[in-house]
Amino acid sequence: MQYLFDENGRRYLDAFGGIATVCCGHCHPLVVDAIVNQTKRIQHSTILYLNHSIADFAEALASKMPANLKVVFFTNSGTEANELAMMMAKLYTGCQDIVSLRNSYHGNAAGTMGATAQRNWKFNVVQTGMHHAINPDPYRGIFGSDGEKYAKDVQDLIDYGTSGHVAGFISEAIQGVGGIVELAPGYLPAVYDSIRKAGGLCIADEVQAGFARTGSNFWGFESHGVVPDIVTMAKGIGNGIPLGAVVTTPEIAEVLTLRNYFNTFGGNPVCTTAGLAVLNVIEKERLQENAFVVGSHLKGRLTSLMDKYEIIGDVRGNGLMLGVELVTDREMKTPAKVETLHVMEQLKDLGVLVGKGGFYGNVFRITPPLCFTKEDADYLVDAMDYTMSKM
Repeated sequence: MQYLFDENGRRYLDAFGGIATVCCGHCHPLVVDAIVNQTKRIQHSTILYLNHSIADFAEALASKMPANLKVVFFTNSGTEANELAMMMAKLYTGCQDIVSLRNSYHGNAAGTMGATAQRNWKFNVVQTGMHHAINPDPYRGIFGSDGEKYAKDVQDLIDYGTSGHVAGFISEAIQGVGGIVELAPGYLPAVYDSIRKAGGLCIADEVQAGFARTGSNFWGFESHGVVPDIVTMAKGIGNGIPLGAVVTTPEIAEVLTLRNYFNTFGGNPVCTTAGLAVLNVIEKERLQENAFVVGSHLKGRLTSLMDKYEIIGDVRGNGLMLGVELVTDREMKTPAKVETLHVMEQLKDLGVLVGKGGFYGNVFRITPPLCFTKEDADYLVDAMDYTMSKM
């Protein structure tokens, strides 16, 4: 569940969840049983021969989406899902320009690496048609929490960097790899409006924020009051099984009928069976509610810790997708990179595993399995408190 064990049998509290992937918990019996039983029945056939598992999961997944988002394409990862989404946007609009956010991460293939906007994750490859907008970061951004001021940069990119028509805009609701950065309020509605006026599609990357992780909503974009044209997902969708998906409208999906679109393992019976089991567990065990309750408690305790230690510059996020940014100077917001590594190692010695992210590598990424308890949250914060008191 929320624990991991090393080769000597020592238990660790997993507050990272395999990079926000393990949502139900490690080795959840209902998910494991579904995978084992499907493996005994048939392991692989490809979607050339439709299997009940892919149809059942697609139907269940579509039922969780708003509006007319009801056509599902399965992939093996978030990178594949985002690649497919951007290709569909280009085919549907007839345009090639894609706008994404600085500090974003969307994958490590050619197209998604272009959309990614952090040098730490980019090789020197050609990335034509990509435009990176100013990040609407309430903590480090130039306009604070004024989302509409940041949104003007997207309109400027359209006006001065393109023909006036674009293929689309892609963003996370909360930047994961970027350091659990929430988008400034009012940003997405304004940007979606600009993109759609330019003929583009709006893509929501829910690879990390989706599947109830933020607690208040099942999908991260819902907290912004927008409805995307395409939604991509992976990680939490399979609780560790290699699985991703793209969900869109019938009109947009039709562009893939112009040629033969194929993915050998996309829609694999074992993977889609796992996905359906994950959805069932999230609902049966009320994990979205737990993410909200436990996440609120954890964020409150972390915020109290910030009052105690000057090294904590910011606590942010929603549900069980939280970030703690360490700085050596609160006013200058100087990244505390060495100190972050030190605390991370000390936490591991105390039996707690957390992630690390952000452009400067100075943000703790706290994305545990959604079965995390208040006791787990207290132990995590107490371990962090103890470590910082010794610095």
